[in-house]
Amino acid sequence: MRTASPRTRATRISCRGNIRLGEARMSAGAFLILVAIVFFQPLSGLGQAGAVSHVLLGDVKVDESQMGRPAGLLSFHIILYTTSGRMVDRQVVVNNGRFRFFGVRNGEYDLVIEHETAEIGRIRVMVQSTYRTDFRQDIALELKPGFSTRSRPRPGTISVEDTHERGAATKSVFSEASQELTKKNYARAIALLRQIVSVDPGDFQAWTEMGTAYLMQKDYAEAEKAYAKAVETRPTFFLALLNLGRLHLLQKNFEGAVAVLTKAVEVKSASAEANYYLGEAYLQVKKGSKAVGYLNEALKLDPIGKADAHLRLAALYNAAGIKDQAAVEYQEFLKKKPDYPDKKKLEQYIAQNKKR
Repeated sequence: MRTASPRTRATRISCRGNIRLGEARMSAGAFLILVAIVFFQPLSGLGQAGAVSHVLLGDVKVDESQMGRPAGLLSFHIILYTTSGRMVDRQVVVNNGRFRFFGVRNGEYDLVIEHETAEIGRIRVMVQSTYRTDFRQDIALELKPGFSTRSRPRPGTISVEDTHERGAATKSVFSEASQELTKKNYARAIALLRQIVSVDPGDFQAWTEMGTAYLMQKDYAEAEKAYAKAVETRPTFFLALLNLGRLHLLQKNFEGAVAVLTKAVEVKSASAEANYYLGEAYLQVKKGSKAVGYLNEALKLDPIGKADAHLRLAALYNAAGIKDQAAVEYQEFLKKKPDYPDKKKLEQYIAQNKKR
């Protein structure tokens, strides 16, 4: 078993605008500062060796003491990139919330923090262990006087409708359930979340987290029930819609996936994930003409992270006999993923079918 002692470090933040250590200009006279209090450490509960992947998690802590008034609900995009610039995953977190990236392989990554489409911080992190474990990277933010939350809502940000107000009792239970999920104690997390919904059946976030816990246990039937309950309770809750759609794909319920993911795209048209999975669902129900639009939209929104959409498009064009267009898609894919294991096969296809 391998452990590491915690360490605290100052982190230089790479941001747009006039920059000092840990500071990024947001707008005239308003600053959002990433302060140098970050912790990066493996947590307890090491797993087995083998095909090693980890969980990278952390709390986004916002200090509002200099504001003179509560800032209200803020949303941040936490994005995980490889050092080569490929997006691994992204999550939306509200102030004083928690992010969790599952399946993170050993390596060096950039953790990027965005607010209202502007990058406000970038942290280089190293995830390395022989055994599966959890790595923690907390992010501490400080609001400066002049920061305004009155700007027009932008696509991809969390609205007040995406959060559920809880009483003191269920709030503490939800926090405990979140911690149990992080520790992969899924049975305990489910028990706590069921405790919440027995008191407050309208807590759509609790239903969604329960669905995820069941999904991690590969109990797909119960996961579907929980996600469906979340959607029934809050039909516009994007995370529940996206997760339910992905679950339908996993279950090969492709018609169901189309229906749910269509709603997800209606709720958040700027989601590369929702567009990608809806495109995939349309491919599976043999509606390639509809799939093309959504796969291309996913590529437009996230050219690197959703580069695999080029492969899906190429397969579609190849099956339709439009081989020169398939060659173009393979070319675009290799530009973005030059280290692809089957690169030579794709290059051979391109050479044979590229339009002269």
